[in-house]
Amino acid sequence: MKIFFTAEYNEEELKPLYEMGEVVKDGWALGLPKMAEDELAEKVRDADMIITSYDDITRRVIESAPNLKLIACTRATPVNVDMEAAKERGIPVLYTPGRNSDSTAEMTIGLMLSIARKIPMAHGALKAGKFTGDPDAKKVTKDGLKVDMIWDMDMDSPYMVFKGTQLHGKTLGIVGYGSIGRRVGKIARAFGMELLIYDPFVGEIDVEEFGVRKAVTLKQLMQESDFVTCHMKITDETRGCISREMISYMKPTAYFINASRGAILDEEAMVEALRERKIAGAAFDVYANEPLSGVHPYVTELDNVVITPHIAGATDDVLVNHTKQIVADVRRFLNGEHLLYQYRF
Repeated sequence: MKIFFTAEYNEEELKPLYEMGEVVKDGWALGLPKMAEDELAEKVRDADMIITSYDDITRRVIESAPNLKLIACTRATPVNVDMEAAKERGIPVLYTPGRNSDSTAEMTIGLMLSIARKIPMAHGALKAGKFTGDPDAKKVTKDGLKVDMIWDMDMDSPYMVFKGTQLHGKTLGIVGYGSIGRRVGKIARAFGMELLIYDPFVGEIDVEEFGVRKAVTLKQLMQESDFVTCHMKITDETRGCISREMISYMKPTAYFINASRGAILDEEAMVEALRERKIAGAAFDVYANEPLSGVHPYVTELDNVVITPHIAGATDDVLVNHTKQIVADVRRFLNGEHLLYQYRF
């Protein structure tokens, strides 16, 4: 059994796979770039299985491997696999749902805190030498006040410049209440936030908890939320769903967070809303076009936005999770058992 392996992985969790067949590592698994179609098609000719993260498993690649029996993709959705070609050959396709749910949820909360409390802005100011003092200066204070508590209280002081808002007592609107959305909600409730959920595929009975409400419409969620966070796959229904109109319903004190997919958002309308201070701020880990352009207003102009380069799932724990999932399902496949992570299409 030849297993052609180009995925990110955790070595300890991968060890059982070595007992199931000949594991041939290449590409991303060796720290090499994503393979071109010609190269990949040539290398999988005698493969019985392909396990990948990012390589494109096209129809040509599938057809070039006559012995191919199983394809595994260590992603939440196997978007890089030609599902129709696999189906025609009767080849099951594995994927790893939930592998990065905790990491993405935690990143979402981190983005919320960062923009609400202006943490990156304050950090950047100190690193740039602002709001720093002379280490040799003699500290003078009024009687009864601690020396280390001296602050200028004018409008240019850090206390005023970086004054933000707390999460406790605020309403968090969650658009998409699946695996990640639910985890975000669980963490947010620990902060004392109220939850308002919008997900057409989630019934009222699924959100019947204290402090959790289900919005009837997306408009209602946008109007009532102090923070809005989105956790959706890209479909015809979700593409562009956070439109100019929806953005216009947000409170001027509200914040928008997106660590799901850039295509759900009208980015031009969001830039305008931030530029004109129609909302308080936003934080993004994903964009309409990636990598984010160096001349994008998020980078060059707006001071009420926090941006990161699509790293929500970039943790060692994610590698552990998806390696466990794939190895376990490969074992089930070889034993003729029901596959837990087969993508249904």
